Amino acid sequence: MAVVIERPVEFPMVDLANIAYYPRIYDLAHRVFEASWLEMCGVDYPTVLGQINVGFPVVNITSEFKAPMRYGDMISAHISISHLGTSSLVWEYRFFNQHGDLVWTSSQTTVCVDMTTLQSRTIPDDLREGLLAHMEGGVEGGK
Repeated sequence: MAVVIERPVEFPMVDLANIAYYPRIYDLAHRVFEASWLEMCGVDYPTVLGQINVGFPVVNITSEFKAPMRYGDMISAHISISHLGTSSLVWEYRFFNQHGDLVWTSSQTTVCVDMTTLQSRTIPDDLREGLLAHMEGGVEGGK
């Protein structure tokens, strides 16, 4: 089941053509990623990083820009999991504007790392349980 988070397209995010500049879209996606942890796993991302001592850096991204995101648009960001492996997972992003138009999609693979060594490690069981509950049409298993 996808987590839905709403965020506005703010003035610093747009270029002279009044559309969201693509690096800002990735920044928005990361903000959605961080915000999703509390709903998915019952813990905020600063706690995941600082106390649980794991992080989830991106190792692969594919994206499609479907329509412009403009200053003043309200983005409804849907984020879910399509693959949950032992140490990696794939996040699915679907961004819609206030009219319900699909404006951006992205699949982003992250790997669980120990924040001290930055070495890959198994996703902790308590986080895995929350992540599993937010899988949509995906598979569990593999790396």
